[in-house]
Amino acid sequence: MNLDEEAKKLKKIDPNNPPPLAKMASILAASLSQAASQYAFKLFRDRKFRQFLEFDKLKKIEQDRIFNELVVTNLILLMLTLEAPDLRMDSDVKDYFFALKDELPKAHVNCLRELGIEEKYLRGWRKLIHMRYEEYSKDKHEARQAAMEIESRQKELTTEGLVDIQLLLPVQTVAIGCHYHLLRGKVRGKDELFKLIVRSLGRFYVEVRVPLEGGKITFGKKNRVKIRHLWCKTSSY
Repeated sequence: MNLDEEAKKLKKIDPNNPPPLAKMASILAASLSQAASQYAFKLFRDRKFRQFLEFDKLKKIEQDRIFNELVVTNLILLMLTLEAPDLRMDSDVKDYFFALKDELPKAHVNCLRELGIEEKYLRGWRKLIHMRYEEYSKDKHEARQAAMEIESRQKELTTEGLVDIQLLLPVQTVAIGCHYHLLRGKVRGKDELFKLIVRSLGRFYVEVRVPLEGGKITFGKKNRVKIRHLWCKTSSY
């Protein structure tokens, strides 16, 4: 899908005769998928990221695996965000975003197909996205429980604290999983890499979630600090 061309077409559309929701969903899904890949590439090219992974010592196939894992991580972050129960919006819009979540894997695979990727590899992508989504959907319940336990040990757990935990849950969940998979489980002593992953995911999350809520969410200094230091909490899980 050529997003620039689609954007030009949308500008010419009569507001009284908008395109079908399915068409709008496919365009938005393609745009979000592209953003996920762009953010993944930015981190993939980061000098410190490569230093922490000793990137130059890795075989090409392992380097490719790492990039693919970053892309999938960002896609799953989007999916978990779109289905987040604390999104502040009308129920009909929530239903639309829930449906949009299911369009994301299709949009990414379609993009790869347009780039000439063979079908046998596309099947692998579908499988990986599905597998990571299932994995992180389960992990987020454990991540929430762990965050609540840590928060309650430090101070009395308040309603505001629960809101903060829920708000950051998508980032927390995928950051832990991404860190684990990039290193194939050998995470000991790799806290600096984890912090870098959290910062990248946190920025992406904010840039996506704020527009989804129409600018209603106030992601102030307190929560930016929480994202920046999230590694402190999760490193003790």
